[in-house]
Amino acid sequence: MRFTRRFTRIFIILCLIAVFVTTPILLFSSHRLIHLGSDASKEFVGDLSILKHRIEVQALNAVQQEEVENLKEPILDVYRDGNQISAVSLYTIDKNDSLGQPKNISLAGNNETTHDTKKVGQQSLPEETVGRREKEKSRAKEVRQNVQSHPRRVLDERVKEIKDQLIRAKAFLNFAPAGSNSNFVKEIKLRIKDLERAAGEVSKDSDLSRRAIQKMKAMSATLSKASRLFPDCSAMVKKLRAMTYNAEEQLRTQKNQASFLENLAGRTTPKGLHCLSMRLTTEYFALQTEEQKLPNQHKFQNPDLHHFAVFSDNVLACSAVVNSTVSTARAPEKIVFHVVTDSLNLPAMTMWFLSNPPGKATIQIQSIDMFDWLLNKDTLQKQESLDPRYTSPLNHLRFYLPEIFPSLNKIVLLDHDVVVKRDLSGLWHINMNGKVNGAVETCLEGEPSFRRMDMLINFTDPMVAAKFDAKSCTWAFGMNLFDLQEWRKRNLTGLYHKYLELGSDRPLMKAGTLPIGWMTFYKHTRAIDRRWHVLGLGYDSGVKLNEIEQAAVIHYDGVMKPWLEIGLQKFKPYWKKHVRYEHPFVQQCNIHD
Repeated sequence: MRFTRRFTRIFIILCLIAVFVTTPILLFSSHRLIHLGSDASKEFVGDLSILKHRIEVQALNAVQQEEVENLKEPILDVYRDGNQISAVSLYTIDKNDSLGQPKNISLAGNNETTHDTKKVGQQSLPEETVGRREKEKSRAKEVRQNVQSHPRRVLDERVKEIKDQLIRAKAFLNFAPAGSNSNFVKEIKLRIKDLERAAGEVSKDSDLSRRAIQKMKAMSATLSKASRLFPDCSAMVKKLRAMTYNAEEQLRTQKNQASFLENLAGRTTPKGLHCLSMRLTTEYFALQTEEQKLPNQHKFQNPDLHHFAVFSDNVLACSAVVNSTVSTARAPEKIVFHVVTDSLNLPAMTMWFLSNPPGKATIQIQSIDMFDWLLNKDTLQKQESLDPRYTSPLNHLRFYLPEIFPSLNKIVLLDHDVVVKRDLSGLWHINMNGKVNGAVETCLEGEPSFRRMDMLINFTDPMVAAKFDAKSCTWAFGMNLFDLQEWRKRNLTGLYHKYLELGSDRPLMKAGTLPIGWMTFYKHTRAIDRRWHVLGLGYDSGVKLNEIEQAAVIHYDGVMKPWLEIGLQKFKPYWKKHVRYEHPFVQQCNIHD
C-alpha cells in the first residue's frame, strides 16, 4: 500500500511538470500558425484582386474593339404635372451661372464626385456616339428652358395641413351633443382657438412661427383622440359634405354682394367730385357775363382742324382726357374739343376750363338741353337696365354726331374714362375705304375684351337672325373715328332710331350703346390697328405693360374707374399724372393723389 501511494504521487508530479512544460510550447506554435494563415490569406486576396483587375482590363479592351452600332444612350424622361415639369437628365443648370452652361450632377446624395463626361466621350466613344451625346445635350437644354418657363410652385404643405386640421376639428366639434361641455369639447375648442391665433393669415410655410408648428402638433394629437371617440366614417363624410355645401353657398352669396357693391360704387359719384362741381359752379356765377365765354369760338366749326367730342358730366375725368390729348399732340393749336354735359354740370365744366385753359387747343362746352329735339327720351326710358348710365341721353348722344356738328367731315369720339398717350393726328390720315366708323376689334378669342354679337343681341328673334351674322367681328367704343359725310349718306341715325323703336317693343338687345352700335354700324366699320386703343384697365389687372406703353389711347372701361377707390391701383398713375391736384378747389374737396 505504501509503495502504491508513493508511485501515485510520483505520477501526479510528473504529469504536472509535463503540463507546465508543454503549454508554453503549444501556445507559441499556435500564434505563429495564426500569423502565417493571415499573411497567406492576404497574399491570396491580393492575387485575386490582381486577377480580377486583369479580367476587367481584358473586358474593357474587348468592349473597345466591338462595334458600337447596338449601343444606346440613356433615355431622357420628362414627367409633366400641370405647370410643373421635372426632368431626369445628365445635366442641370445652376441658377447662379449667368452663362447657363450645363453642369454635371450626382445622383448619390451628398457624394460630391463628378464625372468628366467630355473626356470619356473623347477617349472611349467613337464620333457617332459623341454626336448622339450632343443631341442629348440639346434635348436636355430644351427641357431646362421649359423648366425655367414653368417655375416650380411652392407647395406650402404645412399651411394646407393647418387648414385641413381646422376643418376636421370643426367637423368633430359638431358631432358632440348640443350644449355639451365635456372635456373633449373644451379641449378641441381650445385647440381651434390656439391654432387660428398662431397661424393667423399666413399663406407660406416660411412665415409660420415655431409656436404655430407646436400648436399644429397638439391639434394632431387631439384629432387622433377624436377619431377614436367618433370612428364612424360615414357620419364624417356627411358632415363634411354639408360643410362644403354651406361654404359654397356663402361664397356664392359673397360674390353676388361684391359684384353688386362694385357696380354700385361704379355708378356713384364720389363726394369729392360733388364738392368740386359745387365750388366751380359758385365761382362761375360770380363772373361777369363777358367773362363766362370761352375763347377761339371761330374754330368750333372749322372742318380743317382736328375735332374731338367728349360727352360727360365728370369734370375731373374730362380734364384728364383734354390734358392728356393736348400734352401729347404735335400740333395742339389744331385741336378743338367739344364737351357736352348736362345742365347741372355746365357751369362747373365751363368754369374749370376757364380757369385751366388747355394750352393752345380750343374747347367748347355745351349742354345736352340744346339737343332735346334730337333725343327720344321716352324710348330710352323703356330700355330695362339697373344702371342709369346705359339709358342716359348723354350716353346715346353719340348717335347724333352728324346733326350736332353739321359742318364737320370727321370727328374722333373719346369716352371720359380714357387717357391719351400718343399724338392722335395720324387718325385723320387713315383711309376709311367708304366706312363710317373706325374702331378697334374685340373678336379675338382668349382675350378679356373678347365679345360676340350674340352675347348682347338676341339672335332668337327672326329679324335679327336674318339680318346679322352672330360670328361677325365686334368692336369697341371709347376711341372711334367717324366719317360724318358717309354717315349722312347712309342715314345711320335713322337706322339707329329704327332699332331703338324695335327694341322698345320686344327684347332685341341688352341696354346700352354697344349692342345697338353693333347693329347700327354693321358692315359700316373699319378695323384699325389695336395699338390705337387698348382696353381693359377698368376690369382686367392682367393688361400687359408693354401694350400700355405702345398704346395711343388706354381705356379704363369697366366699373373700376381711376377716380374711384375701387380702381386698379397699378393703372392709376397713367391717369393721375394728368389731373391738377394742386388746384385749390381740388385740395379743398379732399381729392388727393
